[in-house]
Amino acid sequence: MLRLETRPQPSRWMSLASPLLALAITVLLGVGLFLILGKDPLRGLQMFFWEPIKSAYGWGELGIKATPLILIALGLALCFRSNVWNIGAEGQFVIGALAGGFVAMQAGPDTGRWIVVLILVAGVLGGMAWAAITALLRARFNANEILVSLMLVYVAELLLAYLVYGPWKDPAGYNFPQTISFLPVTKIPRLIEGTRVHIGVLIALVSVIGFWVLLFRTYAGFALQVGGLAPAAARYAGFSSTKALWTALLLSGGMAGLAGALEAAGPLGQLTPYVPAGYGFAAIIVAFVGRLHPVGIVFSGILMSMFYIGGELAQSRLGLPKAITGVFQGLLLFALLACDTLILYRLRWVPASPRAAA
Repeated sequence: MLRLETRPQPSRWMSLASPLLALAITVLLGVGLFLILGKDPLRGLQMFFWEPIKSAYGWGELGIKATPLILIALGLALCFRSNVWNIGAEGQFVIGALAGGFVAMQAGPDTGRWIVVLILVAGVLGGMAWAAITALLRARFNANEILVSLMLVYVAELLLAYLVYGPWKDPAGYNFPQTISFLPVTKIPRLIEGTRVHIGVLIALVSVIGFWVLLFRTYAGFALQVGGLAPAAARYAGFSSTKALWTALLLSGGMAGLAGALEAAGPLGQLTPYVPAGYGFAAIIVAFVGRLHPVGIVFSGILMSMFYIGGELAQSRLGLPKAITGVFQGLLLFALLACDTLILYRLRWVPASPRAAA
C-alpha cells in the first residue's frame, strides 16, 4: 500500500513541479466536470486553453486580464513571504479604483494627459491607505490581519455602492448606478492602436523586475523574508517586525490600488458596482501557483487570466454558468495544496504484512 513518508529535507524539484502537476490534475477534473454537465470535454478545454491564445486579439485580452492579477499578486507574494497574511487585496483594489476614478472625474476640457499620472498615484495612495487600517489595527491592538483585511473588502464594496448609487451617480445616466464616463484624456494610453492593450502591461513587467530586485538583491527584502521565515532570528538580528508589517502591507495595498486605478481608467472607463471582479482573491492563487516568485507570478497570472476568458467563452458558447470560472480557480487551488504535500512528504510503497493480508 502507499504511505506518506517524511522527506529528510524539502524537495526543491517537487516545489517546481507541484504547480504543473496541479494544472494537470485540474485539467483532468475539468474533463470530468464537462462530462457530468453533458458537454464535450474537448470543446470545453478548447474554450479555456486554446481560444484565449489563438489570435493576437486573444493575447491582447490576456494581457488586460493578467495585468491586475500580476500587480496584486506581486504585493501579496511580498506579504506572504514576510508572514503577513493580507487577504483583503480586493478591497484595496476597489479603493484604488475609487481614488483614481475621483481624480478622473475632475478632468475638464483643458486637462492635459498628465492627469493619467495623478490617477495612478491616487490609486496607489488609496490602496495604501486602506491597507494601513489593517497595519494599524495589527500593530496597535494585535488584531488578526486575516480577518481585518477580509472584512474591509466588504466595507470597500459598500462604500463603492454608496457612491455610485448616490453622490457620484451620473445625472444623465438614466438612473443607472454609475459615474459619468471618464473623458478620453483620462484613459490609460494604449500600447497598440486598435486594441485594448494599455501601458499597464509595461507597468506590470517593470514591477516584476522591481520586486525581484527588492526580494533577492536588497537588504530590505532580505530582512522582510527573514522576519517571515524565522521571526526569532529576525528579532535577534535587530530587524523590526513592526516595520516589516507596515512595509509589506503598504506595498501590497499600493500594488492592489494601482491595479484598481488601471482598471477604472482603462477597460472600464467609469465606476459601477461591478468594479470588484474578484481579482484580489484570484491573485492569492496566482501568488501561490507562482511559488511567491515574481517570474513565476507572470506565468501563473497568464494562466489565471485564461481561466477568466475561458469561463466567459464557455458561458456564451457552451451555455455553462458563470460560476465555471470560479470552479476552475478552486480546482487549481485545491490541487496545488494537495500536490504541495509532496514537497515535505513522499509516497512510498509498503508491502502489506501477512497479518494485514489475512
